[in-house]
This record gives sequence, C-alpha cells and structure tokens, in this order.
Amino acid sequence: MNRRHAVSALALALSLAASGAARAADDNTVYLDTKDGRVTIELRSDIAPKHAKQIKTLTAQGFYDGLKFHRVIDGFMAQTGDPKGNGTGGSSLPNVPAEFSSAGFRRGTVGMARSSDPNSANSQFFICLADAPFLNGQYTVVGVVTDGMDVVDKIKKAAPGAPGGSVQNPDKIVKMSLAKAR
Repeated sequence: MNRRHAVSALALALSLAASGAARAADDNTVYLDTKDGRVTIELRSDIAPKHAKQIKTLTAQGFYDGLKFHRVIDGFMAQTGDPKGNGTGGSSLPNVPAEFSSAGFRRGTVGMARSSDPNSANSQFFICLADAPFLNGQYTVVGVVTDGMDVVDKIKKAAPGAPGGSVQNPDKIVKMSLAKAR
C-alpha cells in the first residue's frame, strides 16, 4: 500500500470511528442491563418516531427497571415491558398508533408488542432471537440491537410447550437507561 492509500484508509477509519462515537452519544441509544450484561439498542426514530419517543419517555422515568422477560420463546423472541409480568399490562401513557415500515424483522430487531389491535402498542417490546419475516408489516419495528446479542441469547427461555411462551422465574431488566440524558 502506498502512502496516499494509507492516508486515505486512515482518514476513512477515523471518519467511521467518529460516526460510531457520535452514534454512541445519540439520544436514540438505550442501554438495557441484565444480570448477564448490557444490551445496546438503537431506537429507530426515523421510521417509528412515536414509538421511539414512548420508549425513551418510559426509560427516563425508570419504568422498565426490574421488569420481567415474561415471554421468551427459543428461536423466536424475548418480550418484556409489562409491569404485571403476564403480558396484559402497560404504562399509564396512551397507546401508540402503528408505525409499520418496510424494515424487516431479523435477529436483533426490536419490535413493539401489541394486542390484536394494531394501534394498541404501549410499553411492551420484544427482541427477535432469530429472523421473523412473518411479522413484517404486522408490527412496528422500533429499534435494533447494536451490541449485546450474546447477552440477549442468555435470557432465560420458556420451557418447551409452556403456554404462550411464559417463563417460570424469568430474568429481569436490572436497569434500562438512555445513553444521552435529556
């Protein structure tokens, strides 16, 4: 490699590092801490601004701290965000209307859980443990795990055949926080 190419490669590397650092300080970055480590989630306010705002508001309030991963289906997803811990609860904030997009549900995608009403998302969300294209266009993509999928993979799964993927003695969110305080 000649000197000019080396300088160009260095400039590109520095530019990528700077954009990564800027992204790390972005107000759309959320940290989800479990007993096994940290998961970094980049909220997609570009495609789901109302849902991203709802999660940021609830995170800033400490709403998610201590909540269970109440529904975890191996090879599918891990769901949390229900203060009742059984899939029927939500926050005191109003439900958020669907913000469906062309973003697909792949491993690491964060989606908003809801009832049969597409406009019923509130506080519950799930992280895909594997690709789930059958959810495309049916649920709101609100974010993506950018670091810590190894931690997500360690979340306790439901026993095979457990009704609705419910977990006995589930893992919890120790703390969920915004990377950049508002």
